[in-house]
Amino acid sequence: MSVIMAKLTEYLGGLWRRLMALEGTPHAIAGGVAVGIFFGFTPLFGFKTLLCLAACAVFRLNPLAAVIAVTFHDIVTPLWPVILRVEYAVGYWLLSNPHHFPAPFSFHEFKFTELISLKNFQEIGAPLMLGGILVALPFSAVTYVGFYTFLTSRAQRKLKS
Repeated sequence: MSVIMAKLTEYLGGLWRRLMALEGTPHAIAGGVAVGIFFGFTPLFGFKTLLCLAACAVFRLNPLAAVIAVTFHDIVTPLWPVILRVEYAVGYWLLSNPHHFPAPFSFHEFKFTELISLKNFQEIGAPLMLGGILVALPFSAVTYVGFYTFLTSRAQRKLKS
């Protein structure tokens, strides 16, 4: 167990050092981190990094900060089933009329053709995406405010010394 904690601490320390070494305004770096956290919560596996880079280009934010932040979500990989279930429940509740939470999942024989069906996208993909966005928004907003405050005070301390 201590080996795992040492590796995790080393990994997080490396991400933090890379983040603190970035050049740019506090807004650009904090915005990049917030974009990375936002896309990290979405169920768009395989596209998160590309979407982060595109959003950073559009909003003129630090793309490396976004990539580092979206990479941060790798440490919560064991929690993804829980996170996705919460996101799905939030989206399902909002899209159902009258509002109600989804029934527990039932396991049945999986067919690969079900993965790409429009019916499954409407029943699972849309609530999951909506819930992912709604769960991601407060986390990314808090991240932006926290990082902006931290980076601004850090820059002021450097100017004083």
